[in-house]
Amino acid sequence: MRCLLEIFFVFMKIGLFTIGGGYAMLPVIQKEVVETKGWMSDAEFLDAISLTNSLPGPMAVNSATFVGYRTGGIPGAMAAVFGAALPSVAVILLVAAVFQNLMSYPVVQHIFNGVRPAVAALIFYAMIKLGAAAQIGKYFNWVVTLCGFFAIAVFGIPPIFVVIAAALYGLFLRGYVVRAVDAHGKGEGQ
Repeated sequence: MRCLLEIFFVFMKIGLFTIGGGYAMLPVIQKEVVETKGWMSDAEFLDAISLTNSLPGPMAVNSATFVGYRTGGIPGAMAAVFGAALPSVAVILLVAAVFQNLMSYPVVQHIFNGVRPAVAALIFYAMIKLGAAAQIGKYFNWVVTLCGFFAIAVFGIPPIFVVIAAALYGLFLRGYVVRAVDAHGKGEGQ
């Protein structure tokens, strides 16, 4: 079991230095958990994000809970959640107590207008990293990706139904697709 303080401080650092929460935290969590600490592989991290993204609640807290539990059991999950949430809670309490009309200041509005594109860049980076780990170019995974995107963006289908449909595809059809693609590839190589 990992040292609980180490788990706490890793997720406190993530919570402290990530603006935008949720998806904006993904590249930071991935870098710390996969690249720096080696607690999970890229594939395991993608599976964890897939699972936590399909659960109710904030993705950052769900991810911290999952990774914390995976690395340190229930105490690890609690340490990760407290670490990830503490900076936000502290800043929100400070802002609420000291700067009641913070957003009415033009300088603050300019700061947030400047930060928003950076948060979008973090989300885009996370999408690219997760897309590579999901092997979008293999086994027609790009078709599932595009169908999911259009189902949500164009047809307004709730994301939970897209996740359920993708899970059913994985459960019942993906094995056939993989075998067909692999068999086709072997036939061309002969």
